[in-house]
Amino acid sequence: MKVTIIDIGPGEEEEMILKCSSLDEKMVKFINYMKQGVEKLTVYRDGGMFFLEPGEVFYFESVEQKVFAYCRTEVYQTKNRLYELQDELSGLNFIRVSKSVILNLDKIKSLIPAFGGRYEALLKNGEKVIISRQYVNDLKEKLGV
Repeated sequence: MKVTIIDIGPGEEEEMILKCSSLDEKMVKFINYMKQGVEKLTVYRDGGMFFLEPGEVFYFESVEQKVFAYCRTEVYQTKNRLYELQDELSGLNFIRVSKSVILNLDKIKSLIPAFGGRYEALLKNGEKVIISRQYVNDLKEKLGV
């Protein structure tokens, strides 16, 4: 892939031109990412407000009508609902893997088949997340397997 960067003068509008032979899923993700920009997520812990890059989050989980963001070692609460996060993160490498979990695919170390058509994802921080059988095909498709 060739990358060309051109300096623009004051008052000129920034522009990105994308040339590709086909608009595949990778390109669509890239376009969505560029359109969306790198917005930070607002999360809460111990009475404080924190701002996280989406890539810092390993997974989001809904527990008793509260949504938590699990990072490498910390857990934060977010005021967003899972469906809102799913929409917000759609251009990034996040996928719904159960009714209560959205997983960051970049944080998966390995996938292991589990009982009943489910899978178990071992994450890079050592945690395990169960992928419901209803979501396994979506996961395989997103991973290109």
